[in-house]
Amino acid sequence: MWLSAAVLLAAAIVAPPVGGQKVDAFMGDWEGTLSLGGTESSRIAAQVIARGKGRYRANLLPEFDRRVEPLAVLEGRDVDGAVEFDPAGNDTKWSGRLDGVEFSGRVEGAQRGSFSLKPVVRLSPTLGRKPPPGAVVLLDGSGTDGWVHAGNGQPCKWKLLEDGALEVVPRTGSIVSKRQFRDHHLHIEFRGPFMPAARGQKRGNSGVYLQGFYEVQVLDSYGLEGRDNECGGIYKVAAPLVNMCAPPMQWQTYDIDFTAPRFDKTGRMTAHALMTVVHNGVEIHDNLEVPRPTAAHGAGDLAQPGGLYLQDHGNRVQYRNIWVVEE
Repeated sequence: MWLSAAVLLAAAIVAPPVGGQKVDAFMGDWEGTLSLGGTESSRIAAQVIARGKGRYRANLLPEFDRRVEPLAVLEGRDVDGAVEFDPAGNDTKWSGRLDGVEFSGRVEGAQRGSFSLKPVVRLSPTLGRKPPPGAVVLLDGSGTDGWVHAGNGQPCKWKLLEDGALEVVPRTGSIVSKRQFRDHHLHIEFRGPFMPAARGQKRGNSGVYLQGFYEVQVLDSYGLEGRDNECGGIYKVAAPLVNMCAPPMQWQTYDIDFTAPRFDKTGRMTAHALMTVVHNGVEIHDNLEVPRPTAAHGAGDLAQPGGLYLQDHGNRVQYRNIWVVEE
């Protein structure tokens, strides 16, 4: 499970912004209590998603980190420095107000009650994990000599920032590590830009390709359903067991165990690739069989080692602390 930090003001929740953009004061995780019908209070959580032009969506949940149906999904807008959420629901109506310090609301109709939540930071327990002895370090902030652009082999043109993170420079092309691997464990950290007006595949899109062929999607799909083309999905193969995507601008982790496909002496594939993926400390794929390379993969021979391929999909996604333990 994620680590839950002390309650902070919403404006201080997320890591420093990408490219000078400001962090939204309302967006992110909230946690608190729900009281219904005079019964004992229960826990309640919320994901508040910035949707651009002062609009917000709030998923009210019984708990974080599980694939559960929302208690309610509210639509709201910024009114004089606070978000007013319109009533939503059928027999039971939920409504709320968020002022950046508290998210409070009412439940009316078949059930009656109230809720109150405070902002929380939930960071991956593997964030900042150091490479063990013998690990192959691919990115530690000291340079990009270990990377080239896929297809043409040119030196990496992505931007190495002052804090050591490597940021995609759109339309320069995807990059691939010079070191190549078969079976291995990968640790990689990433964060997406704040693009509240964007939707779908245009919102913080990139991808991490194991052996250059098998993608674990990177996307700002915070608060969405968690499909195979969203963050943590194996593109067009498998949806994550749970959508563990953090809010944009927050550092996230993938810890991936990868077993390359197997071939016999004639070159016939005898076993498909296998992947176990842990996203922000929660397992989202368990020894998943990946029957084919995913879309937009790099070039090469599946029977041979391949580099770690990071996708340029036109958005300024950042990466850091990338290392591999070969098996």
